[in-house]
Amino acid sequence: MSRRVDTDLCVLGGGSGGLSAASGAVQMGARVVLLEGGKMGGDCLNYGCVPSKSLLAAGKHAHALGSGGEFGIAPAQPDIDFARVNDHVHDVIAGIAPHDSVERFEGLGVRVISEYGRFASPRTVVAGETEIRARRFVIATGSSAVVPPIPGLQDVSYLTNETIFSLREAPEHLIIIGAGPIGMELAQAHARLGSRVTVIEGLRALGRSHPEHAKLVVEAVRAEGVAIHEGVSVTGVTAADGAVSVTTDGEGTISGSHLLVAVGRRPNIDRLDLDRAGISYERGGIRVNRGLRTSNRRVYAIGDVIGGAQFTHVAGYHAGIVVQSAVLGLPAKVRDGIIPSVTYTDPEIAEVGLNEEMARARYGDRLDIVNTEFAGNDRARAERVTGGALCVYVVKGRPVGAAMVGPHAGDVIQIWSLAIAAGIKLSKVAGMIAPYPTLGEINKRAAGAFFGERLFASKALKRIVRLVQKLP
Repeated sequence: MSRRVDTDLCVLGGGSGGLSAASGAVQMGARVVLLEGGKMGGDCLNYGCVPSKSLLAAGKHAHALGSGGEFGIAPAQPDIDFARVNDHVHDVIAGIAPHDSVERFEGLGVRVISEYGRFASPRTVVAGETEIRARRFVIATGSSAVVPPIPGLQDVSYLTNETIFSLREAPEHLIIIGAGPIGMELAQAHARLGSRVTVIEGLRALGRSHPEHAKLVVEAVRAEGVAIHEGVSVTGVTAADGAVSVTTDGEGTISGSHLLVAVGRRPNIDRLDLDRAGISYERGGIRVNRGLRTSNRRVYAIGDVIGGAQFTHVAGYHAGIVVQSAVLGLPAKVRDGIIPSVTYTDPEIAEVGLNEEMARARYGDRLDIVNTEFAGNDRARAERVTGGALCVYVVKGRPVGAAMVGPHAGDVIQIWSLAIAAGIKLSKVAGMIAPYPTLGEINKRAAGAFFGERLFASKALKRIVRLVQKLP
């Protein structure tokens, strides 16, 4: 080795979690080394959240031109320049990139080494020609798209989330294997931008979401022309004459111009040499305790690389836990049941805390469920987006989970994220003054319904009211 570096904290991975950990630690006075052999910003900035939501935004504008009939606006056929759509996507990435850049982090005082790191011992990491010895390490190497062992797949050209955003021409017919959030978001976006789209799912589309909420989204996406085949397995893939053909066990052979594989994510652990550091891991990711420490007490792991909920905001949450522990020496542990998730289809699906199955298993007869619909929300009526609903799971007057499908659900559900994380009672939400007319009123309506059912059914209350009305 030509160089030896000693530091307080060494972070492996320059994605969302790694950058948050590095910036937090260095600004608190720790010496920090950050290792990233790929693009700063990781998957979220370059291949995930940012480009996908940018593409969805373009699709929303295209869709709006043809969907104004109910408002008295004559539908128009959008003139889509897919190359300019691609420019928009990459312009958004470029606008955010400086915040995640080497220059910014070096300006904060982080020593950035543009190489991948691998463990050489329980206390040292090698990155290129540099050996780093640190008091603590943070593994934040993220995840990559799973490539399933489908016969013939290795012999054809296929897309993943890491390559689909480089297309400069709209796919004539995009076949998507996998109907999870990524597959469904990209299916709707491309359909709205002029592509024919077919989605193949071995189980249920959006299978981790509330079944009725997922059903509403599937129906909405189908209504826009996307063919969605559920409960259908892919048995083989071939390519010929510029087309790709997918053979299934229930729908025969489906041929298209492009194939996107979106069946899940796997942790990026292959190049880390974890065994040399005494770090336990399994197929689903690195094993950690509630404090995010690995079997090597000097090493933490955060974000996608430990499996579980694979979201940018989770990686950021994990980074905060690690900074408290590794930098400040304070006890900090991950809390269960407070993580939100959003699927950015139209309508959106948003969930936070426990789902119904988990809540019933944990609380049994103590669980109450409050249901309300966007059809009763005046703002939703004004914008003709009434197809949606909210479920809140309540125990002893406190919400423990919420699930929503509807317009801007990812924004509207945030009050439940706060209530669940902070232990706020439902009565506080019911007592909130919500501006009228807003979509967020649905939250106050749900909280009010919880108390209204009990209040209006109370015989004792009615006796009290009758007595009060007799007073002069």
